[in-house]
Amino acid sequence: MKLRIATVDDAEELLQIYKPYVENTAITFEYEVPDCKEFAQRIVNTLKTYPYIIAVKYNEILGYAYASTFKDRAAYDWAIETSIYIKSDVRHSGIGTKLYDCLEKLLKTQGILNANACIAYLETEEKHLPADSTKFHEHFGFKLVGVFHKCGYKFEKWYDMIWMEKLIGEHSNTPNQVRKISQLSQAELKSAGLDI
Repeated sequence: MKLRIATVDDAEELLQIYKPYVENTAITFEYEVPDCKEFAQRIVNTLKTYPYIIAVKYNEILGYAYASTFKDRAAYDWAIETSIYIKSDVRHSGIGTKLYDCLEKLLKTQGILNANACIAYLETEEKHLPADSTKFHEHFGFKLVGVFHKCGYKFEKWYDMIWMEKLIGEHSNTPNQVRKISQLSQAELKSAGLDI
């Protein structure tokens, strides 16, 4: 399996991974599956600053992970939000761990200090929302920092939202400016685990 940066040419295949999450789960609070043009634009927008990486095996995309803006204010520049989606028939096979490990290394290299995850949550699992995401983030070192109650409505049910965080860098009084993903060298990308 190889990891590489996504391109707009991957949009259709990535959308096919995302589609069941929209239609069958509360893992995303999106109601409608975006069209390919919209999804491609999301990739473009992400890559203006952050990593958007995909896992590929035998020319098939098995999953993807990316970072996005945490809050649109300058003081938040060192914090991001993470997202990950794995093809349903290969979940629990270690792909998510490889993607997140690479994503975290890239973010550290950029100068990001805080990784945050926004996760739909119920105290009891149900068919639209297994506890996989929460367990995955706990396993990866994220800690629960907040709960918003009954803030998402989907499938005629109210869902909570939790925030989890992982501090991935040292916080000093003079932090380095965050670099864009495009500013990283080939050697830095390769060192993080990408196949160049």
